Amino acid sequence: MSFLSDESRLWLAHVAELDAAAAASPQSPPPALDRIRAVRMLAGELEKDAATLHAVREARASGITWEEIANAAGLGAAAAKWRWHGTDAEILERHEAGRKRSARPSSVPTDLPGMSVSEAAVKLGISAQAVYLRVSRGQLRAETVTLKDGRTYKRVFPDETAPA
Repeated sequence: MSFLSDESRLWLAHVAELDAAAAASPQSPPPALDRIRAVRMLAGELEKDAATLHAVREARASGITWEEIANAAGLGAAAAKWRWHGTDAEILERHEAGRKRSARPSSVPTDLPGMSVSEAAVKLGISAQAVYLRVSRGQLRAETVTLKDGRTYKRVFPDETAPA
């Protein structure tokens, strides 16, 4: 019985067919886009295939260390543990959290109210620390804006007086 999923075996066979066709006819290999698609689909299927997780669990049960597993997988020990340590539910939860983090935009939104602390500091000709000091003393109005994805930004309103 094969340890790969049906989808992984299918794409592995397709890549092998394309490779054999390219070797048999180097002057007219299969179309480049077909080769790219097949290789990427195989990589994607292998990445989500449970075969690796089963092998890792088997290795751990037989006493193999995380360092040895990581070395075999071409990863650091922490990365290997992050991928494969724990129950299926724990692994799924970690991976979902990782996907959510990576889906977040990496830049600060441009449509936030007020100014950033650094923008306010430049406008007022003071340091960012002095902006925070004025906010804490009630001399500047500031608020924390929380976005739907959980990111928070301190926004300062230098043209408004702080509420008394």
